[in-house]
Amino acid sequence: MKFRTAILVVGSLLCAVPVFGQSCAMCYGSAKSTTKEGQKAINKAVLVLLVPPLGCLTLGVWLAFRYGRRRDIEQSLALGLVETSREDELRVKVPISSLAGQVG
Repeated sequence: MKFRTAILVVGSLLCAVPVFGQSCAMCYGSAKSTTKEGQKAINKAVLVLLVPPLGCLTLGVWLAFRYGRRRDIEQSLALGLVETSREDELRVKVPISSLAGQVG
């Protein structure tokens, strides 16, 4: 699983390399010719525009993991693989290794 993740990350980085060469020369030149205060304002504006998409993405990933974990627990309870002794604690009834050939 770690190998697949590493391949995915490396592949994503290699595919993103051509994007770095697409910066507009006129935009770069005009931003470079502004004063230091103007350059700081542009940098702050870029960060301000970056925050909402990253916040939404982070929230979406968190909700997906939360939903997936809750779904896995509910399925395990429905199949009788775990039992609850308290609300916070789950106890495995069937060893995971014995299920390796049955899951599919």
